[in-house]
Amino acid sequence: MVEVCFLLRKVLISSTLLSQFNSNTNYQNLGRIYTSINSLDHSNIHHTVGVFPFYHPVDFKSMSITFYVKKIMTNKYDYLLVGAGLFSTCFAYRAKQAGKKCLVIDKRPQLGGNVYCDNIEGINVHKYGAHIFHTSNKQVWDFVNSIVEFNRYTNCPIANYKGKLFNLPFNMNTFYQMWGVLTPKEAFAKINEQKSEAIAAQKGREPQNLEEQALTLVGKDIFEKLIKEYTEKQWGRKCSELPAFIIKRLPVRLVFDNNYFNDKYQGIPIGGYNKLINGMLDGIECKTNVDFFKSEYKNNWRNIAKQLIYTGAIDEYFDYQLGKLDWRTVSFKTRIEDTPNYQGNAVVNYTSHDEPYTRIIEHKHFEMFGQEVYDCPKTVISEEYSTEFKEGMEPYYPVNNERNNTLAEKYRKLAEKEANVIFGGRLGQYRYYDMAPIIEQVLYMNLF
Repeated sequence: MVEVCFLLRKVLISSTLLSQFNSNTNYQNLGRIYTSINSLDHSNIHHTVGVFPFYHPVDFKSMSITFYVKKIMTNKYDYLLVGAGLFSTCFAYRAKQAGKKCLVIDKRPQLGGNVYCDNIEGINVHKYGAHIFHTSNKQVWDFVNSIVEFNRYTNCPIANYKGKLFNLPFNMNTFYQMWGVLTPKEAFAKINEQKSEAIAAQKGREPQNLEEQALTLVGKDIFEKLIKEYTEKQWGRKCSELPAFIIKRLPVRLVFDNNYFNDKYQGIPIGGYNKLINGMLDGIECKTNVDFFKSEYKNNWRNIAKQLIYTGAIDEYFDYQLGKLDWRTVSFKTRIEDTPNYQGNAVVNYTSHDEPYTRIIEHKHFEMFGQEVYDCPKTVISEEYSTEFKEGMEPYYPVNNERNNTLAEKYRKLAEKEANVIFGGRLGQYRYYDMAPIIEQVLYMNLF
């Protein structure tokens, strides 16, 4: 390609030709240029198409010299990927396998999006919150394990309500801790008794808010101890002020099973998520500390790449022309504890207002088991705080209400009309995704 551009330049700087052709000259009149190029050394020129030795067909009747020269000298990359989270990194990996050239940029100082891990005291710390990979899709599981082997971690969170511990999700262990019941029949009867009371109190009408909805699903005790205050901390408003559709169902298991997920596969990359990200981005050009909207790429990306993969906030891409979408965000207070085992579990939810944080994550339990926990003399914990999004904060979760769902759909309609741009991920599509569905979405794309 360099040789072609050089030869064309030699032709265009010829005084005789430049005197006859200006920037508006159509290619249908360029027989002389063809003759001149024919007289040069063609040993390094390949893929002759039409009357010019270029790599793709040309509409000779409509393209000007200036435009075509510009086209030859641009599109260095097949894809410019904005954001280095799972959507972009998986997409870049697949594109590279298909022989495409990618540039990945991210405004953060590191790659990986929200799955990035810091290594502190020999422990992989989930900097942006706990991430547990789970899926029932064998193709997705095999894919991520082809990049890095995953361990056997099983998510079994604990709820702490005013100093009393309950297993999650709601199962026979929870019901024994809550009521002392020993059999599924006893638990079922207790739940139904409390559900019936809630349904009767609503006098035949549909639940009007999240509180009424939850009460009809699991009853008073579970709602008040394990749902109500935890949810209010997460959303920053009372359950009676939240829409009912946020909770469509609350799974109740009448078995002694603390495994939070029903998926066939789950685990954590051995060595941390950075190994997964770095494995997918191996051999791909990446730039960190690059804010797309403050960079040369914002208004010039079409001269650099054929397509844009955008995983930032969809409303920001369109300069908020329809209004701003709302987000929830989280912050973390992370500290080192001089003990090998702080809470005995990776995730403990704090379900009362007594603590301002929603949960405490002890990161070593994601990857260290048995004696390994004590072989590492210190531990790292993170208190997680949920808050309303403000300018300058990291957006985490879409706000699932009528206003935002309607506005997001309008932005998605705009996105469909954006030529050569793919909007991906949680921010780019304004949808909540776990990790596996993002990988699955990219693996099933028919683009390469």
